[in-house]
Amino acid sequence: MNHERRQFSIKVGTIMEDSPIGLDKWLPAMWMLQNSKNGISSCEIARALGVTQKTAWFLLHRIRLAQQGKQSGKLAGEVEVDETFIGGKSRNMHKDKRARVITGTGGKDKTVVMGMMERGGSVRAFVVDNRRKKELQKQIRDHVEAGSAIFSDELKSYDGLESDYQHAVINHAVEYVNDKVHTNGMENFWSLLKRGLHGTYISVEPFHLFRYIDEQACRFNNRKMDDAERFENVVREIGGKRC
Repeated sequence: MNHERRQFSIKVGTIMEDSPIGLDKWLPAMWMLQNSKNGISSCEIARALGVTQKTAWFLLHRIRLAQQGKQSGKLAGEVEVDETFIGGKSRNMHKDKRARVITGTGGKDKTVVMGMMERGGSVRAFVVDNRRKKELQKQIRDHVEAGSAIFSDELKSYDGLESDYQHAVINHAVEYVNDKVHTNGMENFWSLLKRGLHGTYISVEPFHLFRYIDEQACRFNNRKMDDAERFENVVREIGGKRC
């Protein structure tokens, strides 16, 4: 029998579209991911929901897509900027893999992640190509309103921001806080991010790293909400993000 109108379900136009997985799996997965302080692995989701690990991994990545924040305008006021390296810890690797993967010291062979935090507001973090002046200052000008107060460490790539911002530098070789001049807020975010990556997810491919950064940024920015409000927030964002 032909229908005059095309049939569709509540999943159409959402991250759940074209998925045979029921809402009884999707909704608990959203609740658990959003309200787990250090994230939750696909193995844990699989055990809790009675699905395979591959299905749980699929669910989590679709939900992380919904957690990608909508950036409303630029950051302003007092803004901390910092960068970190994400990559495997050599002490956790087998010696054969360590010899193959670790070919230098410091940040070599690791992924550079840049972060910006508006004090009293939200954080933004994302993968960048490098730590050079051109790359970092372009990101700052794209995300921070001119005239804002910017606090950074002594990395030379930040030199020259004084032309557009009130730029103050903290020398970590001497001190970590000098009145309002510090990057402790961003350091706290990096600690939470790495705790989840190394403690919960163990191994994250660089190709997927941005998804885990978005997940932690969403959780951090909604930290003042209760569990129900965080769940409602992510459910509100599942529309219009079909993979």
